[in-house]
Amino acid sequence: MKRYFKIIATSMTLPVVAITLYAQRSYPINLETVLKLAGANNLTIQEYQLKYQQALADESKAKEWWLPNLYAGYTTHYLNGAAMNTDGKIFTNVDRNNFWGGLGVGAEIDFNKGKYALLATKQKAEAVNYQSTAEKNKAILEAVQTYFDLQAEQLKYFFLKQLVNQSDTISQQIKIKMDAGLIYQSDYLMAQSNYNHLKISMLQARNDWQQKSASLASLLNLENIVLLSSDTSLIQIELTKQPNDTTYKNDFTKRPEFSQLNLEMQSFQTLRKTANEGLLLPKLRVGTDNGAFGAYSGPVQNTYQLNVALLWNLPLGRLTYKGDLKQWDSKIQLQQNKLEQFKNKYHEEIETATAQIQTAKEQVSIAKEALQSVAEALNQSIERQKLGTAKAFEVFQAQQFYLQAQLDYIDAVVAYNKVQYALYVAVGNNL
Repeated sequence: MKRYFKIIATSMTLPVVAITLYAQRSYPINLETVLKLAGANNLTIQEYQLKYQQALADESKAKEWWLPNLYAGYTTHYLNGAAMNTDGKIFTNVDRNNFWGGLGVGAEIDFNKGKYALLATKQKAEAVNYQSTAEKNKAILEAVQTYFDLQAEQLKYFFLKQLVNQSDTISQQIKIKMDAGLIYQSDYLMAQSNYNHLKISMLQARNDWQQKSASLASLLNLENIVLLSSDTSLIQIELTKQPNDTTYKNDFTKRPEFSQLNLEMQSFQTLRKTANEGLLLPKLRVGTDNGAFGAYSGPVQNTYQLNVALLWNLPLGRLTYKGDLKQWDSKIQLQQNKLEQFKNKYHEEIETATAQIQTAKEQVSIAKEALQSVAEALNQSIERQKLGTAKAFEVFQAQQFYLQAQLDYIDAVVAYNKVQYALYVAVGNNL
């Protein structure tokens, strides 16, 4: 995959904080690592790769349609009692035995199977290959979007931790003034309540981070590990141009899902020919053997035989009810319906992603502006509180506004990045 990332904004950076809680089993990970591990370790991707290998094995088996069977060994025959002669006479008290030992070759070559069934098997194998690519894109996309969610929760945890530390400092300053009799105890109690509220929010963010870590570790097939995003900046990522009304309109043919469905339909159309044109193709049966033949007690003599048959089969059901043709026609029609459903899904994905990108872009712009304003307001409130010209609740309110602005900005940027990857896959690119 080509990764040409255009950085739009770099207004938020992850603080370098030691995570002592998970120091023994934390694992730093970034977007590039997720892309590599998801493609290599994801069990769903491995499953469809194995299905493709199975389809190739089926194709190899189908190529054996013309090869004969070799055999070697012995046969025996014994009969006692009554027997019919070749002219229809019945003989009694017959005691007959014979023995054969030697080598032989036998083959039944179905030209119908060789022409159409083999081609259909190849088409099915190609369809499974495209299906494997489509499922790989889905699995990697899910891992990437889960990584962005993890990054968001990690950011929220770190910023809440900063606010908790800041709130604790303010609370201690208020306590000093309270002990000196300069302010009321209620101001200190409000400070402690605000501190505890932020601490609860921080613990919830850590819990959400753990959940996203577990989800991503499962997708990457990693065990007993806590994932830590090492991407130090939260940036907007540009992977594709935002489509207009005509861009990508009919580019559904680039999607592996379309190729899969189309090849499956072609395989049905090919197999339909086995019940139509294929009936004009005969079966060739060839059998030959050479060996010793005689009675149990001997003597034995050499016997060589060759049997050849070229036969055309015409099932009467094909001429009357035409059940085989109707079965294949129904499968082809069902596959055509699936193709139409996919086209509708394709257009829905493109239109949805386009709308989401536009909305997320506007949200990022608004949240960035709000974040800058409220950050300045919080700094001024803290300075005024130190000078005694601002009430404690004003600082706490500014902290809450600042926190909400931070969360809004994080959610907006992460939503934008997630839908960028969704659109990248939707227009037919492979991850």
